[in-house]
Amino acid sequence: MEGARRRIGPIIRLLRKRYPRARTALAFGNPLEILVATILAAQCTDERVNRITPGLFRAYPTAEALARADREELEGIIRPAGFFRNKAKSIIGAARRIVDSYDGVVPDSMTELLTLPGVARKTANIVLAAGYGKAEGIAVDTHAGRLARRLGLSRENDPVKVERDLMALVAKKDWLDFNFLLVEHGRALCPSRKPKCPECFLRGLCPSAAAFHPELEAS
Repeated sequence: MEGARRRIGPIIRLLRKRYPRARTALAFGNPLEILVATILAAQCTDERVNRITPGLFRAYPTAEALARADREELEGIIRPAGFFRNKAKSIIGAARRIVDSYDGVVPDSMTELLTLPGVARKTANIVLAAGYGKAEGIAVDTHAGRLARRLGLSRENDPVKVERDLMALVAKKDWLDFNFLLVEHGRALCPSRKPKCPECFLRGLCPSAAAFHPELEAS
């Protein structure tokens, strides 16, 4: 991974230059809302989640309200997000835990967030970064995992192992928004099926560019 260590600084600088306002695309107003939105965003687009959450948060504005929610009513609201039964179970379970153990306030540490039903490290990292401005790790979603592998920053497929590799490479001061930078780039130029390597400002630092576009190897 020595090559990755040499490349990570320039990669981050170029990403910051291109995406100076990188942040989560999920709409939220407080830590509870980003927690719920992130749970809903699993295998669902941020755009669809953002269409659901205004009505959801009007109906259930607090952890206490969500903890008392009628399961079927909540499922009806979040149905367009997919997997609505499991997501409703997680949201209600997390809200009850927040009320019972944290006085109705979403906790602001990785250890405590991981005690909430439906919350794994990716969700916890996003809540900490977006909701509290804290960095205890690097969220690894599908975009971040894909780009980490394409950029040669990790060879792993498991998100926890990818996060471990990224944390070893990326300076802690950059953990806070590294996921958001990768997500922006994944959506703009490095989608799953047809990465736009000829247009990519990172192609000189990306070991995968020539594999997708062999003509770049000779250029």
